[in-house]
Amino acid sequence: MAAGSAIQIPTRLPLLLTHESVLLPGSTMRTSVDSPRNMQLVRSRLLKGTSLRSTIIGVIPNTSDPTSDCDDLPNLHRIGTAALAVQVVGSNWPKPHYTLLVTGLCRFQILQLLKERPYPIAEVQQLDRLEQFTNGHKSEEELGELSEQFYKYAVQLVEMLDMSVPAVAKLRRLLDNLPREALPDILTSIIRTTNQEKLQVVAIRPNRRIAHGSITEDEEEEEDHDDVVMLEKKIRTSSMSEQALKVCLKEIKRLKKMPQSMPEYALTRNYLELMVELPWNKSTKDRLEIRAARIVLDNDHYAMEKLKKRVLEYLAVRQLKNNLKGPILCFVGPPGVGKTSVGRSIAKTLGREFHRIALGGVCDQSDIRGHRRTYVGSMPGRIINGLKTVGVNNPVFLLDEVDKLAKSLQGDPAAALLEVLDPEQNHSFTDHYLNVAFDLSQVLFIATANTTATIPPALLDRMEVIQVPGYTQEEKIEIAHRHLIPKQLELHGLTPQQIQIPQVTTLGIITRYTREAGVRALDRKLGAICRAVAVKVAEGQHKEAKPDRAEVGEGEDCKEHITEDAKPESISDTADLSLPPEMPILIDFHALKDILGPPMYDMEVSERLNQPGVAIGLAWTPLGGEIMFVEASRMDGEGQLTLTGQLGDVMKESAHLAISWLRSNAKRYQLTNASGSFDLLDNTDIHLHFPAGAVTKDGPSAGVTIVTCLASLFSGRLVCSDVAMTGEITLRGLVLPVGGIKDKVLAAHRAGLKRIILPQRNEKDLEEIAAHVRQDLTFVLAAGLDDVLNAAFDGGFAVKASLEHFNSKL
Repeated sequence: MAAGSAIQIPTRLPLLLTHESVLLPGSTMRTSVDSPRNMQLVRSRLLKGTSLRSTIIGVIPNTSDPTSDCDDLPNLHRIGTAALAVQVVGSNWPKPHYTLLVTGLCRFQILQLLKERPYPIAEVQQLDRLEQFTNGHKSEEELGELSEQFYKYAVQLVEMLDMSVPAVAKLRRLLDNLPREALPDILTSIIRTTNQEKLQVVAIRPNRRIAHGSITEDEEEEEDHDDVVMLEKKIRTSSMSEQALKVCLKEIKRLKKMPQSMPEYALTRNYLELMVELPWNKSTKDRLEIRAARIVLDNDHYAMEKLKKRVLEYLAVRQLKNNLKGPILCFVGPPGVGKTSVGRSIAKTLGREFHRIALGGVCDQSDIRGHRRTYVGSMPGRIINGLKTVGVNNPVFLLDEVDKLAKSLQGDPAAALLEVLDPEQNHSFTDHYLNVAFDLSQVLFIATANTTATIPPALLDRMEVIQVPGYTQEEKIEIAHRHLIPKQLELHGLTPQQIQIPQVTTLGIITRYTREAGVRALDRKLGAICRAVAVKVAEGQHKEAKPDRAEVGEGEDCKEHITEDAKPESISDTADLSLPPEMPILIDFHALKDILGPPMYDMEVSERLNQPGVAIGLAWTPLGGEIMFVEASRMDGEGQLTLTGQLGDVMKESAHLAISWLRSNAKRYQLTNASGSFDLLDNTDIHLHFPAGAVTKDGPSAGVTIVTCLASLFSGRLVCSDVAMTGEITLRGLVLPVGGIKDKVLAAHRAGLKRIILPQRNEKDLEEIAAHVRQDLTFVLAAGLDDVLNAAFDGGFAVKASLEHFNSKL
């Protein structure tokens, strides 16, 4: 039998007198303590004891009145059970008492009562052998036959019961897992027996062992295995700051004097364990090879040149100056352009740990700065908890969706971030839970946002904003074939030998099935294609009969595609699944229609500009740039201007500015109403509508578009169908600069437009646009509305109007 050396209980034990129950070795019992002597034992021995030995007590069945103070030896049962006090819980209702959870170890016999008050202490003799067993222990030969016989009878009795009952099934497993010689005591404690019957079992004095894996001779040493002492050692050997060490030593001193049953004991201990686990002086070493970093960034992300340049600049400066504080970067751009993933790549490039903190919808400042320890359920904030998770003090922290923070009665989390994201203050960041300063200056903070409009100015001022615009069509094609398609093939268990998606097909998906600044919708469409192909491949593997290669086709480059007449639900039925497995499935435009359905976006620009009173504007949204149609109509009325399309106050003001400027310049451009009057609103109502009425629209950049739309309406001339425009106007006809130029230009490029009218002062923004996009477009820089109107109409507007006015005079 594999076992350790025999373990001895103390020869002197305090006695806990129980009246309502009998404890057996190997079993666990919960008992109430309310008599004076028993309560004194708990207070003096269990609550103030610091070693394992002090938690071992003797449990003796009391045959006398439980409330009696008589401790005469004849009234005590001479055989008892040595027990380990596992838990002590105190209560004052309905009267002061304690509840003990004790585990039986072995039998003992009382030799002599040494002390009666304040609680009985007796000299005892251990009757059972208590040892630690390995997992493969067996019974001794002297008890083997008897134990095995008892085990067989017990199994027969249990198997007569309904094994579908969970308690019966658990009891059956218990019989197989318990040591054979421990079964009598443990089963006696489980089955329904009287206390008198249990006393008879306790009185049996077999020479056997009780396995107890949690007790060893060495746990009997007080100082080495006392958890509180070990915690104190960790605190003293940690590298925390002097202020934090002083606070922790004070708290550990309080903890030693505190009973474990007090609720504050667990709170204080959790606090100290957190302080020990925090990386006060532990950091990772940065990898500062500029060339290797450039390769990693280029492999992980296509385009994003401005962002990559800033990261390489940080690495270069860090290489020259080791103690550089971490910058506070904020990536602003539409969804799906890779803001979050580039943060992970930066951590990979630097060789640092990465941790993401989602801030969308956070409305409690305690999420950032933590709760004070006076509150129930208090915990540190997300910053400190993140440092505990990564285990170093210089990770890369990604603060995701910082523009979507909210306010509530619990405070403003954006204001709490001011201290975190200030390089001049975050070296001494104080979390409410810790209540001591922690140095965050080595943390590289990266925030992401879709727009800066909802970020408080004070918080925005602390961050270095880097714009991450949307992708061009060419960039999306490269991203799809470098990253998205390989990822989807791996996710769906496909190989390049089973499916081919040409670049022309990818372009069709981009232009006809998605209209976005990022690539998320493109990724989903590619996933849908892979799922359809996976169905065909799986069905082809189960097809038993395969025709000869000659029946399929002669050429080696023979490829399969889904026929044009097939419907989405009958893809697998119409396609030929008998091709050899090495022939890849070619995804062409016919297959796209079968899998993805009819195109979602058709080029409708020329169709919508086939009558006067329609113009195309460019708008910026947090999701990227968009083209925006503006429609106008006139009818007899009282000179009212009606605006529809969920417009904000700024856009409404732009509409009033546009109509006022046109009325003041009507004679100059020979613009008249239906009755021929230069007063455009004389007996005339005007209705301006911005389609997609369910979408809220606002901003000043639609001014030039509204002027062009109204000029087309009153002149009866069509606006060029390939022209889009953006710009703010003044009452004097000036065109002022606007923002989001790159996103707006990319939106026009995606829509197939060829000429874009921009404010002259936005010329500098054209440098950020890729060269191949600039080559496809013609830019007209307008200083005033005259330039806008001349560029928006074929042959110009002012010149033609003047000639028509001259001819009418003749």
